Amino acid sequence: MTTHATPTTTTRTPVCTLLDAPHHDGSALYAPATTPALGDEVTVRVRVPKGSAVRDVRLRTVRDGEPRLLPARRDGGDAHEDWYAADVVVHHPVTSYRFFLDVPGGYRWLDGRGVHDREVPDAASFRLSTHAPAPAWLRDGLAYQVFPDRFARSAAADGRPTPAWAVRAGWDDEPAGSGPLAGTQLFGGDLDGVVEHLDHLQALGVRTLYLTPVFPGRSNHRYDAATFDHVDPLLGGDAAYARLARAVHARGMRLMGDVTTNHTGDGHEWFARALADPASPERDLYLWDDGGPDVVRPDGGDAYVGWLGHGSLPKLDWASDETWRRMVTGDDAVIARYLREPFALDGWRVDVANMTGRRGSADRTHAVARALRARILAERPDGALVAEHFHDAAADLAGDGWHATMNYAGFTRPAWSWLVPEGSDVPFLDLPVPVPRRPAAAMVETMREVAALVPWGVTATQWNMLSSHDTPRLRSIVGSRELVEVAATLLFTYPGAPVVFAGDEVGATGTNGEHARTTMAWDQAARGGPRWDTATLDVYRRLSALRSSSAALRDGGMRWVAVHDDAVAYLRETPDERVLVVLARASWPGVRLPRHLLAPGADPEVLYGGLGVRVTTDGLDVAGDGPGVAVVRLV
Repeated sequence: MTTHATPTTTTRTPVCTLLDAPHHDGSALYAPATTPALGDEVTVRVRVPKGSAVRDVRLRTVRDGEPRLLPARRDGGDAHEDWYAADVVVHHPVTSYRFFLDVPGGYRWLDGRGVHDREVPDAASFRLSTHAPAPAWLRDGLAYQVFPDRFARSAAADGRPTPAWAVRAGWDDEPAGSGPLAGTQLFGGDLDGVVEHLDHLQALGVRTLYLTPVFPGRSNHRYDAATFDHVDPLLGGDAAYARLARAVHARGMRLMGDVTTNHTGDGHEWFARALADPASPERDLYLWDDGGPDVVRPDGGDAYVGWLGHGSLPKLDWASDETWRRMVTGDDAVIARYLREPFALDGWRVDVANMTGRRGSADRTHAVARALRARILAERPDGALVAEHFHDAAADLAGDGWHATMNYAGFTRPAWSWLVPEGSDVPFLDLPVPVPRRPAAAMVETMREVAALVPWGVTATQWNMLSSHDTPRLRSIVGSRELVEVAATLLFTYPGAPVVFAGDEVGATGTNGEHARTTMAWDQAARGGPRWDTATLDVYRRLSALRSSSAALRDGGMRWVAVHDDAVAYLRETPDERVLVVLARASWPGVRLPRHLLAPGADPEVLYGGLGVRVTTDGLDVAGDGPGVAVVRLV
């Protein structure tokens, strides 16, 4: 329910805010939303609060390797802040710039990480990109990840034989978190089962459905494809995939596939022919014994390179023209074929994208990414390309390849480390330690630093997630429903595309990636139960609807305004809307914000959350309770 705050004269001890810091980002308040061309002159603006003591602003760019400092001009303002504007000549495909701030006693630099009273490198400068951004639909609404074996079973699933590699599991069985069963437990979910539950997705506000691989393999995850020529019969085959595509598109949603460009399975028909006939064209598709790491040496067989040394995942060789032809450039290439009818996928998520084309001194990753994007857009002008990448992806995100990555480094990891309770024993992804508990300043610093390394258009499209099929579940990390709500509010109000792994919205648990691949307890959906938390589902539905209703939460800039160990506050802003988001993991002193953030004569409108918001004679106070959240429209 929407409520309005009421005036009061109560005062609070405030947390120090960051509102006196000058600010710029790539959103529409500060830079044009259009994509510039080489040679264009683009006007960029910077907000300078009166309390910052800034006397003058200049623009710094680096043109043909040489820094240049150009004057900025006053461009409006009021009693509380000044605006400056400057013109950037787009002289490179990705043109960087930052701001010189003249202050008493010296100067400061403003870049994507904030304001610095020291010299800084160019890595975090702002960027204008001539490369077209991702399609708008990629960030317009919620993306929903489905692991097909665990989502839903249609009636036809019972009649399918169990393959030799699989061990049947009951739908309510607990997934194995390690050992041979982790990859061989077969729960029997299929594609028609997904179709039967699209109402659940639509009620959740899902705009994009992303399925992990549907090609046949020798595992329940199917990242070890045995062919790319057809969909796994265990899932219902090509016909079921086509039915799913039609049903998804009929509801106005998008459908994204998942493909492995780094490797195939050792049961793949290409690999079988490569082993059987060294003179075959398939031989050129793979990397063979080069004496380096990750070489697999089977008894009596040819040695080959496996992904991270796994014998079941032979690595593709992108130095081979045959690999390019079969995967990307050929008339019937894998990437192109499934973008066409009857499947008409809207794009691809690429598994292990960070390793594709990389081996020792060879690095063809950027060439592969550019080619994938070009082929996708040739088939579907509004197609999307998202890369899996667990660490710093900045070097791979110049803007002409991957549209976005799964933002583990810039969102998942820092969010977990702020929200995890003391004493957690949940492993921290690939690190040999539990998730550490850190203050909010550490989360904010990481988020700002990672976001500053890529163009704003990439930041605004990154796939943000709180768990996935490769991680522990959010509920197992934070423990309580209240902290799940704090985390989900962060997910739906932070710049980028919110992604939910099926089951998070009903409180699914799991302590590592394999253990987290739980089934959906559809039999409990009508009444609730231990595996279907209706209160958490309501939180996700309401936050998803809120994001859809607010242009600022979808497309606005990002201005951090307060950071306390146990709470943060930030503004999402467009030229027409300003929304305040406050998140608290525990009780804290509260924050007072200046009254001029409100529209003249208006009261703040609480859009979501239970933290108290009050207008005082001195400003706008937000209560220090917690765990809790507040999402408040100020303008």
